[in-house]
Parts: sequence; C-alpha cells; structure tokens
Amino acid sequence: MEKTLIILKPDAVQRRLLGKIIARFEEKGFQILGMKMTQISESLARKHYAPHEGKDFFEPLIRYTTSAPVVVMALKGKNAIEIVRKMMGATFGSKAEPGTIRGDYAVSNRFNLIHGSDSPASAEKEIGIFFKKEELFEYNLTDIQWVYDMSTGDII
Repeated sequence: MEKTLIILKPDAVQRRLLGKIIARFEEKGFQILGMKMTQISESLARKHYAPHEGKDFFEPLIRYTTSAPVVVMALKGKNAIEIVRKMMGATFGSKAEPGTIRGDYAVSNRFNLIHGSDSPASAEKEIGIFFKKEELFEYNLTDIQWVYDMSTGDII
C-alpha cells in the first residue's frame, strides 16, 4: 500500500470541480487519510516546486499555485502513485486523454487542475510538507475486500 499527495490546484477550486475530482479517487477505492483547504504561501510553493527552480515555467507556476486556495489530500492504496498519475492524465490538458481528470476538464497547458506525487520518496516528502502527523488518519475501510482481491488473505 502506498501513500500519495494530491493538490487540487487553484483552477480546480475556482471552477468548482472539487467534488467531481475527489469522487473519482473515492470511487476508484483510494482511502483519504487527510484532506484540507489551504492557501499555499510563496515560500511553501517554492519549497514544494524546488526541483523545477530555474526552469522557464517556475515563476509562473509559483504565481499560479499561490493565486487562490487549493485542496490537499493524502491518499492511500495499492500502487497509489502510478494509478493516480494515470487518472490525472498528461501534464498538459491539451494533450491529456479523454477519461482522465485533465483530459476531461483541462485545456490549458499551464492551468492543469491537479498535482500528484511522482514517487514514494516525493510522496513522503510532500505529505510531510502539507500535513502534520496529527492531521492524517489511519483507519480500516470496511469495503477493502471488495476493492482488492484478498482471496489469498493478502491484498493482490
């Protein structure tokens, strides 16, 4: 089971797409460990997007990310990072396949609705940036046997 961080960016909030996007993750079977609305400060945005510093899109990304509230979520599930990234679609909305979040709701190459961790190390770091330990909740889901094949007693 993996954890991943999701950021529903300012355009997702402003366009009132939160419910539709969150529902996709819940319907897929992911467990929400934590979720909150927040305004990302410039210093936090720079820390989060530090790997992109110096690239031509870095400053516009910082302005965009800090322009309005966002919703951050910590999700948990089997192969969560890979599956969530497939659900998100290609980075540029204009290139994202229909059926993905960006493919269904994004056209812009800059305003792309959503961020998802790209590796287990990034997920751990990013979740730590946006959530305090006491803001994350581990709990048993009663439908886990229906989400995953547990016929062997383990999640497969």
